[in-house]
Amino acid sequence: MKQGINPLAFGYAGAAVSAFAMLLLGTLGNLGIYEGAVSMMEQWHMFFSLSVIGIFTGMVEAAVISFVFLYAMAWFYNKFV
Repeated sequence: MKQGINPLAFGYAGAAVSAFAMLLLGTLGNLGIYEGAVSMMEQWHMFFSLSVIGIFTGMVEAAVISFVFLYAMAWFYNKFV
């Protein structure tokens, strides 16, 4: 019996975790904690900043990137199982 990873579920899970991590980072950044990580995220993500809109758009960007990457990874994994 062939078993594998459900790519859609894997992508959704990664997107949810990434969006939550970006929300947490934005919230902690506004409190003055993890300022180094915040500056790195501002460099790595086009839409992330410490404003409310910037945090939301950073969450969307991180979720989309994570979904695409993890969906593709699970799809390739299933091809080789």
